[in-house]
Amino acid sequence: MKLKNLFTNDRAVSPVIGVILMVAITVILAAVIGTFVIGLGDDIGSTTPSASVDASPGDGLDDFEADETLVTFTHRSGDSISADNLDVVGSFNTSNIDVEKDISQGTFNAGRTLDANATEASDELEAGDTVSLIFDDGDRSTTLKTYEFTESDVSS
Repeated sequence: MKLKNLFTNDRAVSPVIGVILMVAITVILAAVIGTFVIGLGDDIGSTTPSASVDASPGDGLDDFEADETLVTFTHRSGDSISADNLDVVGSFNTSNIDVEKDISQGTFNAGRTLDANATEASDELEAGDTVSLIFDDGDRSTTLKTYEFTESDVSS
């Protein structure tokens, strides 16, 4: 065998590269098809809404009564959310206060507000009590914003 022919003969390179490319394509296709068969691809496009929400304390918390606005949530930007998919939940340390949402329009979108009103309040608010705005459509749930009352919010 001539040494010169060894360096100039490159006929075997093309089949090797072809086999490597075919194996790589097969692995990639198997991975993509496998994710959809297992169900990992089903959740594409079903994410919770992305919205920027601010929260501020309601007026008159120093002389707190039932049917008073505890927290006002303001939608700053992001996805529009149906009011049917929103809930307001209070977490109170020692107080017995129920909260409900009050929104005049059916959609909570940029520029709109949602009030969290107290119902059947039998106690005063305390620092550390919270009110949360929650998105829940039955399949997905997330807390959009939580407001925690400070000492200055609840002191007379």
